[in-house]
Amino acid sequence: MMLTMYGIPNCDTIKKAKKWLEAEGIEYQFHDYRKDGINEALVSTFFNKFDWEMVLNRRGTTFRQLTDEQKLNINEKTALALLTEQPAMIKRPILLSDTVALIGFKAAQYEEFLK
Repeated sequence: MMLTMYGIPNCDTIKKAKKWLEAEGIEYQFHDYRKDGINEALVSTFFNKFDWEMVLNRRGTTFRQLTDEQKLNINEKTALALLTEQPAMIKRPILLSDTVALIGFKAAQYEEFLK
């Protein structure tokens, strides 16, 4: 089972998740949105695994900087475009493999699905 963690490296939650995986000896690949890129197909994959509203990070600075009109009119289609354009608005981390799909980081959840 090859895990891929998606996110941005300077995120504190990403750092915690990486630290947990490494402490448990679980191998993973890291996909950095800024270095490795992101496109609508990848965001669509996230939407297929999780509800689009789960993928959208409404608590982050990038989301808060949207106009009120953008926030009010957000739907799956507009979210797809926004998240492709602004991957910092994607909830982090997203951890995927053939059998695992996790979003966010909670040690208990990782423990349950990865051990």
